[in-house]
Amino acid sequence: MTAERFYTDVMQQGQLRTLGHAQRLTGAVLHTLGFNLSGGLKRALARVLPPVLAHELTRGWRLLHFRNTRISLEDFAADVGLHSGNTDPLYNRMATAAVFGQVKRLIDNDLSRKVAKDLSPEVRELWNSA
Repeated sequence: MTAERFYTDVMQQGQLRTLGHAQRLTGAVLHTLGFNLSGGLKRALARVLPPVLAHELTRGWRLLHFRNTRISLEDFAADVGLHSGNTDPLYNRMATAAVFGQVKRLIDNDLSRKVAKDLSPEVRELWNSA
């Protein structure tokens, strides 16, 4: 799957208006997801994604980063909003589910289970339902 096709599917599933919105939102979700996965799992996921999506997952760093293994869905969505420029938490949850669903289409079931296990319980529920 190409990145363009990925963005088109996110746009349709997330009810977004343009590919630019889908691209910005996808980047925000993957960036936030990257900070909430363990390093080895993040690298494994990045290897199976198209290069531009893998870059979004692995970009950025925090000077002092301790992974929050209990991050609430509300805080995850707020972080997505911070990186995408959209502050509506319900919209961010819906759009995050759209991106999660498309990512899951690109990976095998074993990797999907590992990602789910590595996420906080609330975010895991959204991942599993996407």
